[in-house]
Amino acid sequence: MNNSENGATPWLFEITPKNKFFSLNLNEVWQYRDLLLLFVKRDIVTVYKQTVLGPLWYFIQPLFTSVIFTIIFNTVAGIVTGSVPPFLFNLASITVWNYFSSCLLATSDTFKANAGLFGKVYFPRIIMPLSIVLSNLIKFGLQLLIFVVFYIYFIVSGESLSPNFTLLFFPVLVFLMGLLGLGLGMIISSMVTKYRDLTYLVTFGIQLLMYISAVNYPLALIQEKMPDYSWIIDYNPMAYVIEISRYMLLNTGSFSVGSFLYVGVVAVAVFFIGLLIFNKTEKTFIDTV
Repeated sequence: MNNSENGATPWLFEITPKNKFFSLNLNEVWQYRDLLLLFVKRDIVTVYKQTVLGPLWYFIQPLFTSVIFTIIFNTVAGIVTGSVPPFLFNLASITVWNYFSSCLLATSDTFKANAGLFGKVYFPRIIMPLSIVLSNLIKFGLQLLIFVVFYIYFIVSGESLSPNFTLLFFPVLVFLMGLLGLGLGMIISSMVTKYRDLTYLVTFGIQLLMYISAVNYPLALIQEKMPDYSWIIDYNPMAYVIEISRYMLLNTGSFSVGSFLYVGVVAVAVFFIGLLIFNKTEKTFIDTV
């Protein structure tokens, strides 16, 4: 006889076998929302704790990278960015890329990095990669402010810059980018539980992926210079994310509804595939990590 039958208070939680092949567990995630916010706060506060410059590293990294890219790719290699100043072109690309790469790199190590915590207490495991995506979103917002400051500076300096109406859809693009990074990260994290050396491959792979994602050059350039190999970039959703973001922020490059929908379909598909694998792995990973 349970509590509801004898007039007592119904059970708060009921432990049952997990037979569902796929489950979002949104209700359970909502119940643990305080823990989610706690993890987000932890990720933001502890990253640069006991460092000399602290949160300033959020701004230093994209600025220095943009300067180096401008010198190497635009000054030395002669890559033209049209009417947009090369530094601003690179800063926009790097700011967007950093959000995706940070989400992917951090979530890809979820099970291995948190094995001790997962083995002691129960909470929805999906909360951990979700907290990483949300904390990186805050960092992305701070870095975007730096971009806005330089954007205003170049306008005051006489550069012809103007946003367009597609900027209204920029939050949707950021959401899809986070979803893509989360999905890929969950897939890789599940594989890392069995194959530890994938951790090193991911770090190396992200560096290579940056160069085939049109981060430091216009998408049209590779299609013009290397048409036989442009298909590698054409199938890369992040190349379209970078190109579309530059179009939204700087009104340069290209934009099409088809490429935007392609990014959306791939991001949603990768997320659900990653969630399936993640849910399956969380039941047995503690035995292999």
